Amino acid sequence: MPAQGRKNVHGKTGVRFKAAYTKSKYENMLRNVVTDLVLHGQVKVTKATSVDVVKEAAKLITLTKKEDVMNAKRNAMRFLRNISDEKGVSALDKLFNEIGPKMKDRQGGYTRTLRLENRRGDNAPVVLVTWVD
Repeated sequence: MPAQGRKNVHGKTGVRFKAAYTKSKYENMLRNVVTDLVLHGQVKVTKATSVDVVKEAAKLITLTKKEDVMNAKRNAMRFLRNISDEKGVSALDKLFNEIGPKMKDRQGGYTRTLRLENRRGDNAPVVLVTWVD
């Protein structure tokens, strides 16, 4: 019979039920990765994460095509992080001023995923997600 004690705390019995990787943690990770994609133009992620990154990037590009620019910027601002690149350009400005106009005539397929070697620690498949030129 296991030792009695309080749950989820360090102590005599250790941590018996550890908190899982929650939805909010996953969504925050996704926001960080998509913001890095906007700022740097490419990002290395696992294959499972790349599916969601591509979906969110497509949603953001679709927002840049809207006629109501202020509302579209507010909606994009809700998702993107408020950080800048080396030149001081914010992710939101780069999305609406550089990336959006390039993708104006495309009907989809804004990103490209290239398969790389598996990650060394856990052998997870890694892909490189980039914007299509």
